[in-house]
Amino acid sequence: MSVSKIKHDVDIVWEYKPRFRLYKDGSYERNDFPDVPPSLDDPITGVSSKDITISKEISARLYLPKLNSPNQKLPILVYIHGGAFCFESAFEAYYHDYMNALVKEANVVVVSVEYRLAPEHPLPAAYEDAWNALQWVASHSDNEAKIEKEPWLINHGDFEKFFMNGDSAGANIVHNMIMRVGTEKLHGDVNISGAILAFPFFWSSNPIGSMSTENNMQSYFCNIWGFIYPLAPGGIDCPLVNPMANNAPSLAKIGCSKMLVVTGKLDVLRQRGFEYVEAVKKSEWKGEVELVDVEGEDHCFQMEHLHSQKARDLIKRMAYFIMK
Repeated sequence: MSVSKIKHDVDIVWEYKPRFRLYKDGSYERNDFPDVPPSLDDPITGVSSKDITISKEISARLYLPKLNSPNQKLPILVYIHGGAFCFESAFEAYYHDYMNALVKEANVVVVSVEYRLAPEHPLPAAYEDAWNALQWVASHSDNEAKIEKEPWLINHGDFEKFFMNGDSAGANIVHNMIMRVGTEKLHGDVNISGAILAFPFFWSSNPIGSMSTENNMQSYFCNIWGFIYPLAPGGIDCPLVNPMANNAPSLAKIGCSKMLVVTGKLDVLRQRGFEYVEAVKKSEWKGEVELVDVEGEDHCFQMEHLHSQKARDLIKRMAYFIMK
């Protein structure tokens, strides 16, 4: 959306430089980075990628590592990108390069989902798109499913090793997907083997640390949530963004057997991630949850600094989670 009149810094409610600005009057600026094309046999990683259409609303970029044999079966990973539900794309270089690195390290088939963004499509649109994409992938395990099946998933996907991963808002979506899987079946009775929540976007009306209640409720997390989901039941204590809310469904319903939650010691969302892990541990969920807290790093640093040693180490840790 182009802003019709001159705006000043004092008018900014929330911003993520240089990608997005939200102003007091509800107008916004989104700086979309250009998409990059998929590639066959990437020269650095050997990973191949291609773009597909899942439905009218949903598309995706698929990734396939270099194979050891023509019939090799590999774990499947459904990836949900971040961007505060209102910017970023599965097709931009930021995610394309990261997916290539992760696919090479984990030796996994990835479906990186392009979902609808707010405010053009306010929440819960992104949640529904993610669920429909997840069901579409799972339907490839069902011989009776009446879809045009994707050869990379049919020929190389191992539906006994089915994972989800997301960062920031994408990690929030992943949480809500595994909660839904706990009460609703996927096509072919596919089970989620595990989920990786990297720097998850959770918030609540309860302040953390030295933050006052007033400052907490005026934080840009509250502002952006109200912008992307103006009709959210419970506002910032909607269970979709506050899994520990009083009216939230029990975390014992999480529909996978293991989770890896990643936080960074410089990330403002770090404490929310800690609270989530503790709440999962205290629930009656029968799975295993692990926490990785990266020293000296901020929100989603592994994509910002993809070639740093700490980013490589984190990608190896994620790959180990999938492969073990």
